[in-house]
Amino acid sequence: MSEHTISLEQPILSRNERLATELRKRFAETGTYVVNVLSSPGSGKSSTILATNERLRDTFGLTCAVIEGDIASDVDAQLMKEAGMPAIQINTGGLCHLEGNMIGQAVDAFDEAVGLENIDVIFIENVGNLVCPVDFDLGENLCVMILSVPEGDDKPIKYPGIFQHAGVLLLNKIDVASAFDFDFEGYNRVLDDLNPRAPRFEVSATKGQGMDAWCDWLAGEIEAARTPQA
Repeated sequence: MSEHTISLEQPILSRNERLATELRKRFAETGTYVVNVLSSPGSGKSSTILATNERLRDTFGLTCAVIEGDIASDVDAQLMKEAGMPAIQINTGGLCHLEGNMIGQAVDAFDEAVGLENIDVIFIENVGNLVCPVDFDLGENLCVMILSVPEGDDKPIKYPGIFQHAGVLLLNKIDVASAFDFDFEGYNRVLDDLNPRAPRFEVSATKGQGMDAWCDWLAGEIEAARTPQA
């Protein structure tokens, strides 16, 4: 019997693209702006989402919710709920990324609980991984890539795909930069080659540094998405 190679990647991705298209249409109909947050574990995704929610809520009057993606546990979802944000936990059971069908189920749960039209912004906190999530469109308006200073300035060189994919780049934990040998010039030089168009913000989510500038920009993107095109 001759050997045959069966590729499952294309059918899986094709199905996901179809689901992402359906999600994007659904979000557009309810005026819900969706932000897919990507990073490695420990970069500060949760603290950044919490600090962003606070500013979008208090300054711009926006209602935010969160879809939490983790291999296991619901620690982050509980944290979000304590901050007053509707939150849905997705445990992937080992899968290194979220997929469209998972997001669809979470959105159904939001719609049943509070009505999707009553949510201005959904943050998707993707599984901490610098490779797999890039391949899976979730119907989002914006992909945010968060790198933290302690992770090192070499990550764009080692994982170029996720930095090229991002619509905006956040460098987090800059308040501890003095304790680490982070080459800011080299980091930005690499990004100039990989993704020169994506805005960049240096922030400290826990200390507040740079967060106002980031949230002002994001609020502008949300407003632009709501404005009918001429």
